[in-house]
Amino acid sequence: MRILLSTYGSRGDVEPMGGLGARLQALGVEVVVCAPPDEEFAAVLDRAGLPLKPAFSSVRQWVTKALADRTVVDLPRRAAEIVAAQFAAIKEAARGCHLILAAGLFPSTAAARSVAEQMGIHYVYATFCPIWLPSEHHRPHAFPGYPLTPHTADNRVLWDMNVQTMNAMFGIGFNAHRASIGLPAVDNVRDHVLTTNPWLISDPVLSPWQPTDLCDALQTGACILPDDRPLPGDLLSFLDAGSAPVYVGFGSMPMQTAREAAMAAIGAIRAQGRRAIVLRGWADVALIDDRDDCFTVGDVNQQALFPRMAAVVHHGGAGTTTTAARAGAPQVVVPQMADQPYWAGRVAELGIGIAHDGPVPSSGSLSAALEVALAQEISADAAKVARTIRTDGSAVAAKLLLKTLRAEA
Repeated sequence: MRILLSTYGSRGDVEPMGGLGARLQALGVEVVVCAPPDEEFAAVLDRAGLPLKPAFSSVRQWVTKALADRTVVDLPRRAAEIVAAQFAAIKEAARGCHLILAAGLFPSTAAARSVAEQMGIHYVYATFCPIWLPSEHHRPHAFPGYPLTPHTADNRVLWDMNVQTMNAMFGIGFNAHRASIGLPAVDNVRDHVLTTNPWLISDPVLSPWQPTDLCDALQTGACILPDDRPLPGDLLSFLDAGSAPVYVGFGSMPMQTAREAAMAAIGAIRAQGRRAIVLRGWADVALIDDRDDCFTVGDVNQQALFPRMAAVVHHGGAGTTTTAARAGAPQVVVPQMADQPYWAGRVAELGIGIAHDGPVPSSGSLSAALEVALAQEISADAAKVARTIRTDGSAVAAKLLLKTLRAEA
């Protein structure tokens, strides 16, 4: 049996595929991953022992180019370009496969859906956050240029309207591409791509799925790739030289605001009398001086590092939030985009950290947030929640995929 895991997005979209793929391989399944060929992502999949079939573009190059483009963005046109380009990449990766599990940006999952139809193989849609699935328990995500109507608070009505939004953004390009490859048009692109039984690959404590008749989702738990890499010697020396520091990292966010947020965080951490560990990340964050109370890191084993942190300041990606929660580290989340406000809200609701108000922090606002996050009550709750985070999501998802394949056979 051969399975393709397809994704396009940030590291938080790629690393769970590594966790799931490694578990599938341990069960004797041949696995291929179609993902962005960024060096960092390739290293993750190599650590999992998984072959990488490149997506249409590096995410870092694509995002950097998009941020540099000052013209008005035509989202439907750009989405149509991604669908066509990803279709070619995914089709090449899917040769000989019996099933495609697709996650990541919607145009990429839409392309995977068409590949599966054209090749006559099974397709599973997966997401790492519940906000992308229809439910009366939350509002749909508002896309640029397609704001939610302020005249209704009824989530069911908003999700009905979301069908039209998704058709406007993706439907024309999606159906034009389907026509070009001999597939029939669809009148509800959202539900066609999500299917009637989407998978939610996230932890049920951090992001519980509440039953709804709008969507029959299956929650597996988070797919975590174990990391046994040792921490570098100079980092261990820094950790051992003083009290537990505060980690600051904004991951694969190549934006100026991430660099500014990190600088504000250093000031806030020093105001609390703490040391800092700063992730360079895609924003290429550098220290503001040469004082010995700060240390910069590149790609590092967060599973080993976070348990030694007094707190973790980050952007609210699904992966970082889950890793910090597993480690029992208090969190300060500065959400920037997409599902990050959701994760910030969940951290606050669980009492394991603070959600910063807005994406642009100051030293003052972060200092106030850190003061709360470093309180004994938050630390106690973070340690308590850490013991409830499941670690079997990869095993659950892998067994379900095998069950699906056998049912198809």
